[in-house]
Amino acid sequence: MNANDGSVMKSDRSVGIVGYGSYIPRYRLPGSEIARIWTSGGGASPIREKAVAGLDEDVVTMAIEAARNAIACASIDPLRIRAVWVGSESHPYAVKPTSTIVAESIGASSNVLAADWEFACKAGTEAVQAALGLVGSGMADYILSIGMDTAQGRPGDALEYTAGSGGAAFVLGPAEESYAVYLGSYSYVTDTPDFWRRVGEVYPSHGDRFTGEPAYFAHTIAAASTLMESMNTTASDYDYAVFHQPNIKFPARAAKTLGFSPDQIAAGLLANEIGNVYSGSCMIGLTAILDIAKPGDRILMISYGSGAGSDAFDLRATDRVGRRPSGRRTTADYIKRRSEIDYGTYVRFRDKLKE
Repeated sequence: MNANDGSVMKSDRSVGIVGYGSYIPRYRLPGSEIARIWTSGGGASPIREKAVAGLDEDVVTMAIEAARNAIACASIDPLRIRAVWVGSESHPYAVKPTSTIVAESIGASSNVLAADWEFACKAGTEAVQAALGLVGSGMADYILSIGMDTAQGRPGDALEYTAGSGGAAFVLGPAEESYAVYLGSYSYVTDTPDFWRRVGEVYPSHGDRFTGEPAYFAHTIAAASTLMESMNTTASDYDYAVFHQPNIKFPARAAKTLGFSPDQIAAGLLANEIGNVYSGSCMIGLTAILDIAKPGDRILMISYGSGAGSDAFDLRATDRVGRRPSGRRTTADYIKRRSEIDYGTYVRFRDKLKE
């Protein structure tokens, strides 16, 4: 990939999203139910409810479902996929790759590059950035990049209200076969200790005073504004924008700071329905936008990962977006498919009882 003006990255070969798909578990835990347990029902919840993985679900099983949806959307033979990359902060194995299981389960060839990615909540978009480089250089025609999580918060912690399960998968490939083409991208990182989990610890810790500033807002706005400046665009040039969604307030504030209206972010703002799905947060928001986008629509996508960094992407929907395969399961379908559970069931599903 070539650097443009020392900041925006553009590939030698035009790259786009050839196929996309999401997966959201059916189970939903209301925020009011968490408040009932930990605040005697008197506390407010930052979201309405969150998606919860079932007893038989983890990052592997959910990544496989999203990948199958993306490959069906792409209408390609999985043997043509050259790399399978899974970004997550809740891989089920500490020393066994998620990506090899996913690759074999979807029917990809053994002649494939497989890797697991980690960068807190932007692990999925980190895999997308790398895929842009590999496809853009001509080394591969198709790469599968996935962002998926079953993130948890310590019982009673603020994270427990929002940490949900789910994610999305993208097949990146040649622009001429794509639903949306990447016009440019930019990444911005610093060493900011807002959120971490040491080896052997079950639950993550977070520095409350760093969560907004200098963490989420500093990185999200820096990445977005630098990309827009280099692309010579303003908020009015975009039809949609999607941000990482730890809650409802953060992406709304970031969008307003950058000049975006509530209407521009509404389609991809899913935190109220599914919670913060971490590595899949803005990726799943992008799938919801692509499900309704029209040819020519321009989309700004900004991820955020604690530790800390943001990836920014400028995309334009192609004519193919108006010819989506019929009968496929959309992100809206997954959101509508819900079964409400109580806190006790959630504790059982997510193995919250520790010795």
